[in-house]
Amino acid sequence: KRDWSSDVCSSDRLTPELDDFRRQLEQLSADGSRLVGDMSDDEFNWRPAPDRWSIAQCIEHLNATAREYLPALDECIADAIRRGQYGAGPFRYTLVGRLVARSQEPPARLKFKSPRAFAPPDRRGRQETMAAFRAYQVQYIDRLRQANGLDLSRARVRSTAYRWLRIPLGSAFALTTAHERRHLWQARQVLDALQSARAAGA
Repeated sequence: KRDWSSDVCSSDRLTPELDDFRRQLEQLSADGSRLVGDMSDDEFNWRPAPDRWSIAQCIEHLNATAREYLPALDECIADAIRRGQYGAGPFRYTLVGRLVARSQEPPARLKFKSPRAFAPPDRRGRQETMAAFRAYQVQYIDRLRQANGLDLSRARVRSTAYRWLRIPLGSAFALTTAHERRHLWQARQVLDALQSARAAGA
């Protein structure tokens, strides 16, 4: 029987499921950088309407989420290692875990009010915000490596938004990538509105 504990923290051979998450996070980092490009800070902070977020706020919301969520992932991974929760997969996830992740996929059909801890400020600089965004993708990928070899269905992550909710670690990684796609999609809608406003004013 294979000793999966020897694979924890391995950076060479991610399991197929975790490697897929790695590819998604790298793609999200590239998509965010391509979306923002070298726009000015004013463009980055432009809002289509008073009740809608700017591109800056969409990205900073993801950064705020990462600041809150990474410690929860760390706690989950450390607890799973301590309990010896190793497994080879493929894994089966709870209905709640699947639904939570799926609810975040774009295009946004359901709207959720962001908890105060995840609310972005009114204005942010482009360079610092995007540097943080890319850095957080690297940190998420580091957690994938730390989780390598763990049973992604048995290890549970505590929600930072709803303290009563705990979902499987694999579902938490799926939620992370879906949530980032959702808000990059939202940022693209803002960019489209900005470009339309420019065209109308030309």
